[in-house]
Amino acid sequence: MSKRRVVITGLGWVTSLGTNVNEVWSKLLAGTSGIMPITRFDTEKYVTKFGGQVQDWDGPTNFDPVERKRYAKKLDRFAQFALNASIDAVNDSGLDFSKEDLWRCGAIIGSGVGGMEEFAEGHKKLLEKGPSRVSPFMVPKLMCNAGAGNVSIHYGLCGPNSSVTTACASAGHSILAAANEIRYGAADVMVSGGSEAALTPLGTACFIALKALSKRNDEPEKASRPWDADRDGFVLAEGAGIVVLEEYEHAKARGAKIYGELLGAGQSADGSHITAPLEDGAGAAYAMKASLAAAEVSPGDVSYINAHGTSTGLGDMAETKAIKRVFGDETKVPVSSTKSMLGHSLGAAGGIEAVILAKTIETGQLPPTINLDNPSDGCDLDYIPHTAREEDVKVAMSNSFGFGGHNVCIVMGKI
Repeated sequence: MSKRRVVITGLGWVTSLGTNVNEVWSKLLAGTSGIMPITRFDTEKYVTKFGGQVQDWDGPTNFDPVERKRYAKKLDRFAQFALNASIDAVNDSGLDFSKEDLWRCGAIIGSGVGGMEEFAEGHKKLLEKGPSRVSPFMVPKLMCNAGAGNVSIHYGLCGPNSSVTTACASAGHSILAAANEIRYGAADVMVSGGSEAALTPLGTACFIALKALSKRNDEPEKASRPWDADRDGFVLAEGAGIVVLEEYEHAKARGAKIYGELLGAGQSADGSHITAPLEDGAGAAYAMKASLAAAEVSPGDVSYINAHGTSTGLGDMAETKAIKRVFGDETKVPVSSTKSMLGHSLGAAGGIEAVILAKTIETGQLPPTINLDNPSDGCDLDYIPHTAREEDVKVAMSNSFGFGGHNVCIVMGKI
């Protein structure tokens, strides 16, 4: 069976730097950090008091105040992000679903933990007020598939609909799955990516307990520093990143703007440890090689890699070794981590970074890695420190690696 081509025709996101794609893109190119003190809850007893918080959020911004309040009440924060970013992406694509076969349009949107805030609040209510006071909306609010389900309901999409939960690889796996639905003929249009809202009292406490978070409370904007010798952990963030994927001929027929082509994706498992990556980067390298094979391109064709780059000692070093395994020890391929500005939004990260990959291909601009002042031993790739760079990007790659040993890489190219 011949494979159909998959292109990107719409972009949407919710991030710690805002929700407008072009405005946030400009901030990323300028090296602007969205990391700041947490204001959503009292952090007095927390050793980490900052994160990549979405600011001034009172519900999906695509609705009037009355509807916004209704959605804020019936959806967990992560599902609100997913719906908002999806509406923005669909609007950007110019799609009119009233003119589409809805059985051939779907949504696959991942989340690492789903409605963590709803779960914690429901449990608190159970303990304080008893089982009769637990909300009947608790289950549909906390389930990881609430993002995909609510997007499907909003547009009446009847095609493939699911959610992938593979920790920080969730969005990347979701995009891979959605692309395959189009590539092998089950759908013509898919809304895909990831959403997360784990920057909550419980979520923050969990990652502090893992000793995974930076404690740079005096300079939060400098806390996420991938590959830097002074890094002390990652910065927890929230948000969503959504792309509209479309079959190439379908997009052409309606005159859609095409950001780029999803050439291929690859995946693997470390099969080693529940939280630590393989130190030699073998698992990540296998996924990268698989993505290049699926895309039918060689390492020499790649102009840019948006790295997983979380600002952890083990992860940063393992990814550097993985890139060298695939591209060679002396590779000059530009690599950057936009998590240095946005923080790490777990299951949403791969979706946000898919939007970044599309904008990189569209604009020929490579976003920088900020806070990289003193690369640690062995971290010697071209990480685009501090300042954005111009590059005619023909092919670009995005890496996402998750707890559980999950690895996924996607490759996009210019049409």
